[in-house]
Amino acid sequence: MGQTNSEKFIIVLDAGHGGKDPGNSYHGYVEKDIALKTTMKVGKFLEKEDGFQVVYTRKTDEFIELVDRPKVANRLNANLFVSIHCNSVKNFEPKGTETFVMALNRSEMNLEVTKKENSVIFLEDNYKTKYKGFDPNKPEVAIGAKMLQEENLNSSISLATKIQENFTNNLNRNTRGVKQQPLWVLDAASMPGVLIELGFLSNNEEGEYLNSDEGQTEMARQIANSIIHYKHEYFNEPNNGDDVKQVVRTYKPEPKPESKEVVDTTTSKPDETIKVIPGQSLYKIQLFASSKKKDVSSNDFKGLKDISYTFENNLYRYYYGKSYDLDYARKMCNEAKNQGFPSAFIVVFADGKSSALK
Repeated sequence: MGQTNSEKFIIVLDAGHGGKDPGNSYHGYVEKDIALKTTMKVGKFLEKEDGFQVVYTRKTDEFIELVDRPKVANRLNANLFVSIHCNSVKNFEPKGTETFVMALNRSEMNLEVTKKENSVIFLEDNYKTKYKGFDPNKPEVAIGAKMLQEENLNSSISLATKIQENFTNNLNRNTRGVKQQPLWVLDAASMPGVLIELGFLSNNEEGEYLNSDEGQTEMARQIANSIIHYKHEYFNEPNNGDDVKQVVRTYKPEPKPESKEVVDTTTSKPDETIKVIPGQSLYKIQLFASSKKKDVSSNDFKGLKDISYTFENNLYRYYYGKSYDLDYARKMCNEAKNQGFPSAFIVVFADGKSSALK
């Protein structure tokens, strides 16, 4: 459901590291300082917008335990959790932005990123008790007591994708894409969340940009615009083009397709595509998402037929059924839940885009 006019969209902004935990430090550029300055700029942009309540995990150079960061968001029942960081590697050449969402699957992960962002745990007192034995050096161990719900993951991926698109299209920053990693700070948050790596401080040129007031302002502006877009999209609000004023550098609008029909290619076989009339919505029931491809006739679908899937951001999303009638789609959703998919939800396909039905 969308928000009422009296409700505020609560976003918790988390500046990574701080205090005795400096994060990455290369060429005189310190992650904890850049993360804090950029995060505060994001907040200032959002505070000027109607309907936002911005909360910070830290506003100064202080050490905040990892366990307490998502607690701030959970305590407020926030709508969104955004953590901001900077990257680094021993090789000084890599550069680019990347945005992480929580992984449902612990395999095929970037071990170094996982260990680095979780390593702050070792700076805390009684970490073994607080994190229930979670060892950042062994990410194959289950993190936390639960998996993110499918809807939260999809929402997180949507925001992460928009952030990366804005960095690339509007600022010409090199993109390393949207990735899934078992990061404790995201796993412990009960709402959609992303962890943004602004770039590599180990790359002197990129570090200089991120350390500058101009670079921090530009990156913050794109993050804020992505969050504003997310709020419009997921809370059924009209987007009147009221994003924060931005400097557009290399963006070229994509040409509109000449075809008057949008082809739905989400089915498992190319010859099963159906045509969607512009302005008409197609409904499908998302059962689950997986990093591995599954046979649509396998037992994983518990006897349900008419299974289809999409693949984006290294994630397969599996759907049951299809209908142009919303009431019938609701019946299919209930059927899927009764069949053993309690997290099933309706996805709307329209105008070449898909979104979860609220």
